[in-house]
Amino acid sequence: MRARPYARISVSPRRATATPPEGRHMTTAPRQLRLAAFFTPPGSHYAGWRMPDARSADMEIDDYVAMAQLAERGKLDMLFFQDSAAVASAAVNRTDDPEVQTGAARVVRIEPLTLLASLAMVTKHLGLVATATTTYNEPYHIARRFASVDAISRGRAGWNLVTSQFEDEAFNFGADHHMEHGLRYERAAEFFEVVAGLWRSWDPDAILRDKDSGRYFDPAGMHVLRHEGRFFKVRGPLNVAASPQGRPIVAQAGTSGPGRDLAARIADLTFTAQTEIPAARAHREEMRERARGHGRSPDAIKVMPGLNFIVAETESEARAQHEHLMSMMVDRIVLPTLARLTGGVDLTQYPLDGPLPPLPQSNSAHGRQDMLVAMAREKNLSIRQLARHFATANGHQVFVGTPKAMAEMMETWLMERAADGFMLLQPWFPTPLENFVKLVVPELQKRGVFRREYEGTTLRENLGLPMPE
Repeated sequence: MRARPYARISVSPRRATATPPEGRHMTTAPRQLRLAAFFTPPGSHYAGWRMPDARSADMEIDDYVAMAQLAERGKLDMLFFQDSAAVASAAVNRTDDPEVQTGAARVVRIEPLTLLASLAMVTKHLGLVATATTTYNEPYHIARRFASVDAISRGRAGWNLVTSQFEDEAFNFGADHHMEHGLRYERAAEFFEVVAGLWRSWDPDAILRDKDSGRYFDPAGMHVLRHEGRFFKVRGPLNVAASPQGRPIVAQAGTSGPGRDLAARIADLTFTAQTEIPAARAHREEMRERARGHGRSPDAIKVMPGLNFIVAETESEARAQHEHLMSMMVDRIVLPTLARLTGGVDLTQYPLDGPLPPLPQSNSAHGRQDMLVAMAREKNLSIRQLARHFATANGHQVFVGTPKAMAEMMETWLMERAADGFMLLQPWFPTPLENFVKLVVPELQKRGVFRREYEGTTLRENLGLPMPE
């Protein structure tokens, strides 16, 4: 029997006395969820922007301000902005087709670092994380921009380090082809080393501004980088003072072997795409072991799977919203969502209700392609079903149901050591996030697995992460 294209997550009973896979006994204080509101305007579902109550949330600053303040009222750890520096070829080449426009709605958005600086002025505790690629930037630019947002926000900035999955970005930076996958990660590793070195340019007390002595800074507290490597030559130092949180938080979402290894070596948190507890637990344990292998504490990295959700006071209401969303998806919309992961294979040439054909290695995202192939095989999904799943959640877990059931599911994943928290993917804006803050957060707080007040003033403190060396 062929699998359904989506299914509600089954929730296993909580096992408060279970021994954690890390081998430590649980304490009386339960672990705390880390939660991020993930933004990919105008929504993580390809048809979400067509919902009757949807706001565009792509260019209007008032929408972003309202959602940031909503997330802060809900005590969420951070806003997390996805980004790419290109308009997809499907939208560029077929702009006169309304159905293609429905599926290619992500054509305009505010550049996220600029946005973070403005949101820092209307929030006090919320972390502000933006995506920036190492393939089409220079290290000094990235170091300076994120350090500046970190200063403006008083220690609440974060960088989501990516190497660019979307090959269309190459066309905007003087290239005809995307850099090869392995080479992108080699460049990314050196890129981070340069940025991290620049963020260490100044000791916390190096800027004196002593009017009486005339000493503006202490030369002993300034550190000149003088980096010379395969990809970059950067003297330094950075012309931004030390960060209130040591350095901005670094996130990484790579799921290929090179991506996991880079995340384990440098990241404070990793954005993953597991849909079942056993696989998620194994992935988290692997990341912790990889971190230990790089001489880090395994607790220095938080593993946060994506969670696409629709929650309402009744299950029937949540189901109705989900069914309405799915009714607006047609094959010509959803099939292009797989194009970057097929290695050049045109899936329209195959029966849509047949199996996924063998795929050559993609130069886009190796780990995500591997996940797509495994999901199709393990769940016996047709091409049509697989495309609908990816257009709904890009391979992430989908939850549709009540606040109590969602809180139960999230707590179970936390206690089963399958996750440290979740990236909350919203199919449209702002209703799903409003419902989460209003309905789910109180349930999590009653269970004692989510904060009632922020613990500190910086994003690093609120995530429970150590200061960097």
